[in-house]
Amino acid sequence: MMSPDTIRNIVGIIGNVLTFGLFLSPVPTFWKIFKRKDVEDFSPIPYLATLLNCALWVFYGSPSVHPNSLLIITINGFGLVVEALYIFMFFFYGKGRLRKKILLILAAEIAFMAVAALIVLKVGHTVETRSKIVGSLCVIFGTFMYASPLSIMKLVVTTKSVKYMPFYLSLAGCLNGIDWTIYGFIHFDLFVVLPNGLGALLGLAQLILYGCYYKSTPKDDDEPKGEMELPTTQPAGR
Repeated sequence: MMSPDTIRNIVGIIGNVLTFGLFLSPVPTFWKIFKRKDVEDFSPIPYLATLLNCALWVFYGSPSVHPNSLLIITINGFGLVVEALYIFMFFFYGKGRLRKKILLILAAEIAFMAVAALIVLKVGHTVETRSKIVGSLCVIFGTFMYASPLSIMKLVVTTKSVKYMPFYLSLAGCLNGIDWTIYGFIHFDLFVVLPNGLGALLGLAQLILYGCYYKSTPKDDDEPKGEMELPTTQPAGR
């Protein structure tokens, strides 16, 4: 019989695979941007937010904050690189005002991470204290990010159309939240369970909405110019 640690590692690896897919889900959008040489109406905000989220989880999983967290560092390290590439494309193909906005937000995020790291390392004299401080920040930002699809869900109900809510992205987001919630319960970690449990519930709600409004969605709808982002949070191993 497998030990709880072995089961947790397996669940964590599955979660990394699901999160890997979520990080790569916007690739078709950016392929269109590349071909058109224009970002059109797409917003860089979800990618800038996900970049900060990944940075916080990498910090959470660092040896000085939460040792033995290889899974969290690897997937969020990958996420940092991918989100940085997405943001670079926004900067490269965007106009002057958008570029200034991106630079300002990036500067604010870098300053925030620097101040947070300085405070945590100075004030937190133990690994447990540092884990609680950084973990709380991860829960706060992760919760806001997981709640971001609420506006899309409202749009689905208003328009009775699911064209702005891709099924496979919703499904992957739901499965991702369930997987990491299970991971957090095996060796209970509140910082993992809270945001990912919320993500699982919201993902399930999106799938229910999809089932309710799929038939009422016009089949000849034009390709949408918007998109839904399902930012992800990942836990740190113990």
